[in-house]
Amino acid sequence: MNEVVQTLTRIEQNYQLFRQQQFSFIRALDRTREEAHDTMRPVSSIIQVQCYKDHHCYNATDRRILNMFLSICKDLRNLCHKMETVHPGDSVTNGLLEKCKVLLNDSNDLTAIRATYPHAVVNYLSLEEARHRYGGVVSLLPIVLDNLWEWVTYSKRHTLYVVSHGHATSKKETLTSQKPPVRHFAAQTSISNNKNVQLQEKDFKKFLAANQRPKQKAPWKPPGKHPY
Repeated sequence: MNEVVQTLTRIEQNYQLFRQQQFSFIRALDRTREEAHDTMRPVSSIIQVQCYKDHHCYNATDRRILNMFLSICKDLRNLCHKMETVHPGDSVTNGLLEKCKVLLNDSNDLTAIRATYPHAVVNYLSLEEARHRYGGVVSLLPIVLDNLWEWVTYSKRHTLYVVSHGHATSKKETLTSQKPPVRHFAAQTSISNNKNVQLQEKDFKKFLAANQRPKQKAPWKPPGKHPY
């Protein structure tokens, strides 16, 4: 889990750098779309960005920013697969991962998705850009990152609950196993007390026998009648 969090944090940092260069990203898409004579349709998939970069990009700055977007998408896809192996998952975590994998699919249609508050990526676009050209592609990364952080938060909370609940149960079982049965303990105590009493009486008789003063014989008197 720690490795997942570290990887997600690193990707988040890369995304923040990318977000600061959103204007460069939009201008790169503008130029490559013009080179491709594809200015009418919106940028609606990752594979479309890949195609612009591979076949219609002749500017080093444009290539760098398009590569940055595609690299973050690839890192997020790899992280989704790693998350599946880290946590067995339930309906909540599996649903979050499935949503992310669909969004990150190369050919998935991004046209209808929009990142909302607290993300302002759509607000940085002009009205035309936001509605018809780039609203979906700039919303992809923040939406996926939000879902993956939600996966981490839920998984950690669920893991801590299971561990603490299991520890409490184990502790209860240990205390129960250590506590002797009341009847059995009472019976043992009673038997032990009887033995102690018998031993004490036996030892006391031996003590009396060993320390009892011998009976003194009466002084000898000649035979005959005695006044006393």
